Amino acid sequence: MNGNGEREKEVEKMEEENDEEKRYKVLMWGYLPGVFTHKSPLNSPVAVQSPETGIDVQSWKDVCGGGCGFAMAISAGSGKLITWGSADDQGQSYLTSGKHGETPEPFPLPTDDPVVKAAAGWAHIVSVTEKNDVYTWGWKECVPSSKLVLNFAAGGSVEGGDAFRKESSVLTEQESPQSQGSKLTGSSVAHQDNKKAEETTKRRRTVTAKQELESPPPADESLSAPPCIVELDPGVKITSVAAGGRHTLALSDVGQVWGWGYGGEGQLGVGSRIKIVATPHLIPCLDTSSHGADRSLGNPQGSLTPGSQTHKALGSYIKRIACGGRHSAVITDAGVLLTFGWGLYGQCGLGNTNDVLRPTCVSSLLNTRIEAVAGGLWHSVCLCDHGRVYTFGGNQFGQLGVGTGADHAEMHYSKPYCLRALETQQEISVTDIT
Repeated sequence: MNGNGEREKEVEKMEEENDEEKRYKVLMWGYLPGVFTHKSPLNSPVAVQSPETGIDVQSWKDVCGGGCGFAMAISAGSGKLITWGSADDQGQSYLTSGKHGETPEPFPLPTDDPVVKAAAGWAHIVSVTEKNDVYTWGWKECVPSSKLVLNFAAGGSVEGGDAFRKESSVLTEQESPQSQGSKLTGSSVAHQDNKKAEETTKRRRTVTAKQELESPPPADESLSAPPCIVELDPGVKITSVAAGGRHTLALSDVGQVWGWGYGGEGQLGVGSRIKIVATPHLIPCLDTSSHGADRSLGNPQGSLTPGSQTHKALGSYIKRIACGGRHSAVITDAGVLLTFGWGLYGQCGLGNTNDVLRPTCVSSLLNTRIEAVAGGLWHSVCLCDHGRVYTFGGNQFGQLGVGTGADHAEMHYSKPYCLRALETQQEISVTDIT
């Protein structure tokens, strides 16, 4: 009996050890100033402190870093958005992260609907709920909607009742692109725009909470907008989002791409260097006229002959989106990569360093099917269906992985470069990069 009891204890101990081995840790490194009092960058991986809110890190998914010193994750079990890592001297970044420092905590969104997707820019966050509602907050130029649902000035508290949603009389002028009347072939939802084509400005109503602090908010808070619902055309269901430095892309269930925020380098695909797009607009990614040989950008590397063959080659809808710091990339159902935005370091992959004002095909990759793409500030990375990884753009810090190192700090690759060193790897995935 005693021998059997000892063996049972040994078996239980081994099972506990196996369970412990199966448990994973979330590791972090880099610039997260709120994690430790010294606020220095973390030069080696450190385990994320477990929250005291009962949210098990074992359920976390889609962990990523914000652009200016904070991190976030989504809890698969509860659907909560978790943020941490910022410090109280980090301005907009601190507000955007919910003022969460050392310990990860749920961000106080004004809805109990589970979050299924989220992305972080330099100082703004955008998320999608299970009901396809899009919430965004942070830098005001990144927040298009007028519906205020949470008040930063009140310490991040949600104010209930109709009084909270009462609109103020404050109006601000914002630029908006000309009306977008196009739709994607094969899509069931057409973009409806009742604004006149010649309209170049648009008024946006800024909503403030009825109950605010008597004293004005600090300067940083005056530049930040609290979470609001992004208002899109009726019937539009957003399934995925991407956040650039100061712009946002959203992908609908029928493969349409919407954009808003800062577009000074063409990253919103409107065909011009419009500074601020105040309301979400439909980006005509598969408009064949934007891929023709007569394009004003004079970019033969990204040009295709207009017509049905061009459209067939490009695909019928968009299935993936990504944002770099000031450029954007999308992938069609045919596996074609389109890029647009800031091109100073060749991060659009078109063989030059021009800014790209409309979605343009990366024609050097037409012979391979692209499955995933991610963008950094100065570079881009994409993964093809055969497992090959291509990088292009700036290589100031060796971020392209081409082996040139710090001795070639000014080198850039304006066309996709295949990373041969990764060809022997069995499983590769491309995720968000900064």
